[in-house]
Amino acid sequence: MSAITGIYHLNEETINIQHCRDLMRSLQKYPADNIQTWYLDKIFLGCHAQWITPESVGEQLPFYDYERQCAITSDAIIDNRKELLEKLQVEPSRQNYITDSEIILLSYYKWKENVPKFLVGDFAFMIWDQKEQRLFGARDFSGSRTLYYHKSHEKFAFCTTIEPLLSLPFVEKKLNEQWLAEFLAISGMIDAVDSSITPYQNIEQLPPSHSILIEKNKVSVKRYSYLTQGKRLKLKSNEEYIEAFQSVFQEAVTSRLRTHRKVGAQLSGGLDSGAVVGFAAKKLQMEKRPLHTFSYIPPQDFKDFTPKYLLADERPYIKSTVEYVGGITDHYCDFKGKDSLSEIDDFLEMLEMPYKFFENSFWLKGMFEQAHKADVGVLLNGDRGNFSVSWGFALEYYTLLLKRLKWFHLYQELIQYRSKVGGSRLRNLKIMARIGFPIINRIFPEATPYQIPSLINPSFAEKMDVYSKFEEYGIDHTGWYSNSSVFNERKKHFEDIFQWNAGNTLAAKLSLRHSLWKRDPTNDIRVIQFCLSLPEGQYVQNGLDRALIRKSTENYLPDKVRLNQCIRGIQGADWVHRMIPKWNTFKDEIQHLSTDKRALEFLDGQVIKAALLKVEQGPRPEFATDPDLKFLMRSLIVNRFLKKFD
Repeated sequence: MSAITGIYHLNEETINIQHCRDLMRSLQKYPADNIQTWYLDKIFLGCHAQWITPESVGEQLPFYDYERQCAITSDAIIDNRKELLEKLQVEPSRQNYITDSEIILLSYYKWKENVPKFLVGDFAFMIWDQKEQRLFGARDFSGSRTLYYHKSHEKFAFCTTIEPLLSLPFVEKKLNEQWLAEFLAISGMIDAVDSSITPYQNIEQLPPSHSILIEKNKVSVKRYSYLTQGKRLKLKSNEEYIEAFQSVFQEAVTSRLRTHRKVGAQLSGGLDSGAVVGFAAKKLQMEKRPLHTFSYIPPQDFKDFTPKYLLADERPYIKSTVEYVGGITDHYCDFKGKDSLSEIDDFLEMLEMPYKFFENSFWLKGMFEQAHKADVGVLLNGDRGNFSVSWGFALEYYTLLLKRLKWFHLYQELIQYRSKVGGSRLRNLKIMARIGFPIINRIFPEATPYQIPSLINPSFAEKMDVYSKFEEYGIDHTGWYSNSSVFNERKKHFEDIFQWNAGNTLAAKLSLRHSLWKRDPTNDIRVIQFCLSLPEGQYVQNGLDRALIRKSTENYLPDKVRLNQCIRGIQGADWVHRMIPKWNTFKDEIQHLSTDKRALEFLDGQVIKAALLKVEQGPRPEFATDPDLKFLMRSLIVNRFLKKFD
């Protein structure tokens, strides 16, 4: 990943070179293969380049086209190169070495502001068009690369990270309370529903699926991509669906193997990462290249307290995949001595904002550290798989059959489902009835649903009117979608772009820090569009949930993994266990937080004091799933971030 930056003076004032130096100096903490700048009277572009693909080695960035008088700085890997090179009619002699940035620039010449619609891959770029006197840029559909900016009547400045923008004398560092209110009120892993704002009042971000145009002293931001279910794909047989999926998925995986360094992959015991590894390893074996896998395991002294159907140590399934697939150099990482508490300050510095995924923070970062040591240039993963390639919840699908009165089909499915996962048909029917008819839950509630308490001080929530803003997204006072089915949640997942920001911001900034790219074939826009086009019956079939990926990975994954419907891996179950040596430090910090007037303007002090009673009981490994403990860790992270504004 590369870091890009720039300044554009809207008022015809000449660029202050010292401001350019300030931006570039702030990027020096990141590794770089090359550092270059380019500027004219009122425009400056910079690039802190990391060479990942073969074509990027020795690349000139920023790149200036003297004939067309356009300059580009970009942070991009384009995956549909072959398709674009044909459309752009690039001569064959150039096709093997032309850079992705030049391809973007040529695409801009052909399609102007529509260019991001034609690009497949991970990208953020800015183009200065000297003839048209305008600055144009875009961020890929899911925001795999970050792009922040500051705008005023006189100046526009942008950067891959936030800190360099704060180094500019005309950018004031000030807390954005609107962002903070949204972060605190949302119960899930999402940061804010407004994807254009950041924790800093004077810094915005270009949302995923958006482009930006600065022309005639006006800044315009426009959405260019919408992921919705289009026309249903109708094929003649299940075999044809499998073949079609394998083709599009193999293309997505293969296009992400492009690096002059080693290829790595995160590997758990499940289907998503397993499918990526299976397809990637087969391709690499043809080229006689190994695939390095990195797998998280808990420390030796951790005793798994979770139910039998959950598995904290997934090694039996991981090793089964490694042995079956072949061509793999496997790495097992227990990150001894690492814990969620000790990582907070480093994560806040790297992310430049609070975060909620603390349970996995130490090993998410550790994976990148280990991959960097192994000289990995591309680190594959399958993070988007649950909503794309491995979609398919059996009981929810059976609910559709129930509501559509497909009795015979439902009867046959329940018999086969029971033979695979056990349980009674009557119990499954009761569950389906509650899923399909929510009024039953409202009249006859079974139990209190698992939910992390809201972090936000009710007075602060009222002051910021945060829940009114949530209503337009269908989010209620619980901080998430109200009365939502899994089908609606999947639909919202791809429609509401704010769902992608938090995870992709982490991946982008970890990539930048460790000079390698995290790449997800299950997030390929071609794969997603294909998966959204499939009939629901392709995802649940003959008692198999997630049927498409299970059938498509035959001969790619061992049956122990491929057909496993009973055991599910759970990563991060050991976060409390790891904090045992730091428990008193944790307790003391929470006690101070419970009386910190500044923090309690934003955080719910009553819930903090109530949850503190559990902390005083001492560290119990089973607290790892306790909503109150999760609430306290999130509150602590927010408080440490707030201290940066003191």
